[in-house]
Amino acid sequence: MSDVVLFREETATCGKKVAVATLNSEKSLNALSLQMIDLLMPQLLAWHDDDEVALVLLEGAGEKAFCAGGDVVDLYHACNRAENGGFAPEVERFFSTEYQLDYFIHTFDKPILLWGHGIVMGGGLGLMAGASHRVVTEKSRIAMPEITIGLYPDVGATYFLNRMPDGCGLFLGLTGASINALDAQYVHLADHCILSSRKDELLEKLIEVEWGNTVALNHQKLTDILIEFETQDKVEMPRGNISNHKELISSLANCERVESAVVNILDEHTDDKWLQKAQASLSHGSALTAHIIKKQLELGTSLSLADCFRLELGMSVQCAAVGEFAEGVRALLIDKDNQPKWLYPTVHDVDVKKVNEIFTSPWTEHTHPLRTFGK
Repeated sequence: MSDVVLFREETATCGKKVAVATLNSEKSLNALSLQMIDLLMPQLLAWHDDDEVALVLLEGAGEKAFCAGGDVVDLYHACNRAENGGFAPEVERFFSTEYQLDYFIHTFDKPILLWGHGIVMGGGLGLMAGASHRVVTEKSRIAMPEITIGLYPDVGATYFLNRMPDGCGLFLGLTGASINALDAQYVHLADHCILSSRKDELLEKLIEVEWGNTVALNHQKLTDILIEFETQDKVEMPRGNISNHKELISSLANCERVESAVVNILDEHTDDKWLQKAQASLSHGSALTAHIIKKQLELGTSLSLADCFRLELGMSVQCAAVGEFAEGVRALLIDKDNQPKWLYPTVHDVDVKKVNEIFTSPWTEHTHPLRTFGK
């Protein structure tokens, strides 16, 4: 059996190294497992401290996906092993180690080039969001579809959804809409668009660069290279979708209640298949999740990145204990009947006490697993 993450180091002509980590589980679309996280974290730490390593490249094996999300099937089984209404230790461990990895990528000093080709969803987006240089291709398909499984956009989304243009974070969270390369740039999830066929050429170029010991200069050198490639490829990228519905999406920023936002989206009459699909995901998704997303984004406006991850860890553990998440995974990925029995039929029926329960941390400030973030 092959390793779920492959590591290699390419020696540049200047003698410095370009380190490469490849998520290596094509069959699962490189779904992020605990085993992957446990391999990635120490290796990234080693590369961070190695003066010979100038930059890191993160990629996914195969042509279909960088990473299609976290391994939620394992989490589903962990939830079922927990006592009714209790917390599953495996769930806490997965999310806490995942968020540690995501936070480390956000705070990594050296350049991290993430090749976001193909499907990038959920946990994959957590890896992508924090990279210093995020590349998407003509085949990139990015989404946070957690509303379809009764979870919520995590992996730092409390932070990065709040930094999108007006209404975009709420719209993408509520609908789980899939976006392409230009959309990703528009909402600040990607920095550069490059044709997928030029990946090998890009790596060859990285090998030729005179990398130095000054981190800031290495960042600029990588940026210059990516701009050079992007300038040649931009005309061949697919047109974006979000800008076509800017008026609707931006109006969501003025909705004080999630019920109003949901009505605005679902009542929009359109022939656009992209928006129709987004509406369908919202209408069939978890009503509880919709409320969670709205409150999550409201709280996130005043939180640091570290505090966002601390908030999300408590939310994720609580979501697993409530049972909505397990039911969503069952319907979509286990029994595949696509008939989840949500706790509430519509957003108008959701009990605010249940929403507040999700935001009640299981830990004190001094016992929180992520208490050292940002310290």
